[in-house]
Amino acid sequence: MFGEGAEMNHNALQKISYGLYVICSKENNRFNGQIANAVFQVTAEPPTIAVSINKENCTHEYIEKSKKFTVSILSEETPMSFIGTFGFKCGRNIDKFIDVTYKIGKTKAPIITQNSIAYLEATVIKNIDVGTHTIFIGEIIDAEVLTDATPLTYEYYHKIKGGYSPKTAPTYYKEIKDEKKNKEEVKKKMDNYVCTVCGYIYDPEKGDPDNGIKPGTPFEKIPEEWVCPVCGAEKEAFEKQ
Repeated sequence: MFGEGAEMNHNALQKISYGLYVICSKENNRFNGQIANAVFQVTAEPPTIAVSINKENCTHEYIEKSKKFTVSILSEETPMSFIGTFGFKCGRNIDKFIDVTYKIGKTKAPIITQNSIAYLEATVIKNIDVGTHTIFIGEIIDAEVLTDATPLTYEYYHKIKGGYSPKTAPTYYKEIKDEKKNKEEVKKKMDNYVCTVCGYIYDPEKGDPDNGIKPGTPFEKIPEEWVCPVCGAEKEAFEKQ
């Protein structure tokens, strides 16, 4: 029990293991997909999984109506731009499936095969309302392993790739609060810059190798045509951290 006035340590939540997945569904002839990190197996017999989806997201609407969803498990080599498309852009405004490799599964919902090491298909058997999110529990009707590559964990995405979750993610509040609390304690030779659109942090020590920016490149030396590798925002959208 917490003592009176004691503050919860949100860093404890960072010790929970997360992966990074693309959750897809369909509604009539429309497809949508989004990044999620809260996916877990519930039972073995029958095999069931659960996924937590924000109620504001287009994917939530599609799953709720169709009672179907797919889970594509991403590889460690997934480009940040790919994560940005499915994690920081709205399917109501763009077609996320343009130039992306996918197939139609047994549920008739799309399955992202690009950058995926395996996938699952499920039909919803129960919804649990948890306030801002709904936990959809689905019985797995098909699954396949595509490659033996290493899965992308949230820790790797956060610490190595420098990524953050959007505001609708279950972990958003914790990350933003901890970042504000700790940023004054972090001292670097070169300044970090944060994207004001999606929260991506450009770390000069890491650079952006996927887009030709070598490690050790100060933000000021990045070409003006460079854009945020996550959401595509222009360089001028970044602020010194």
